[in-house]
Amino acid sequence: MTAVVSALRIGDTAPDFEAETTEGRIRFHQWIGDSWAVLFSHPKDFTPVCTTELGYMAKLKPDFDKRNVKVIGLSVDPVESHARWANDIKETQGYAPNYPMIGDPKLEVSKAYGMLPADLTGSCEGRTPADNQTVRNVYVIGPDKKIKLMIAYPMTTGRNFDEVLRVIDSLQLTAKHKVSTPVNWRQGDDVIIAGSVSDEEAKKAYPQGWKAPRPYLRIVPQPRS
Repeated sequence: MTAVVSALRIGDTAPDFEAETTEGRIRFHQWIGDSWAVLFSHPKDFTPVCTTELGYMAKLKPDFDKRNVKVIGLSVDPVESHARWANDIKETQGYAPNYPMIGDPKLEVSKAYGMLPADLTGSCEGRTPADNQTVRNVYVIGPDKKIKLMIAYPMTTGRNFDEVLRVIDSLQLTAKHKVSTPVNWRQGDDVIIAGSVSDEEAKKAYPQGWKAPRPYLRIVPQPRS
């Protein structure tokens, strides 16, 4: 797979844009509002791996809703094509997309996010999935419109949206509390006191103390409030 060349980094402001979607025209930042958002992209409609992904994301949408996370998909084809594809997704996966799908036939959003070269000419017409194989990214964006997570996938590997939910749980927890989450952390597991917190500050926040196998590794139960 050709590597995704992108100037975007975690912490950057997600590019704003206007686009047609299956639920009407949106301005992206305005659409996000005070919520979190997941933007996930696809190289072409009627592609097999993406069909399974769009259906599974629809199944998981209530879990994103509970976390105040809006979901939006993108595919380089026009909105009219997305609507036809939705029928296939419902029939084969059991769930039709219940979130907006962006039409990007002029490739403008894909270019803005660095998924395709900025100097690329033309439209989606005549382009194959392989031509657009780098349009396979997931972005998690915070209410501050900053990019919190970026993952790029190859065309042959379906995405793990359960992992995206896990990361969002971590992002929302660590945004509220001065903690970090360890490897394979899940909701309810112990967390790590952030390195930016001194021992004196930590004693006030965690008067019950903490486990410290090393001075820089201070482990406490997950904050509940």
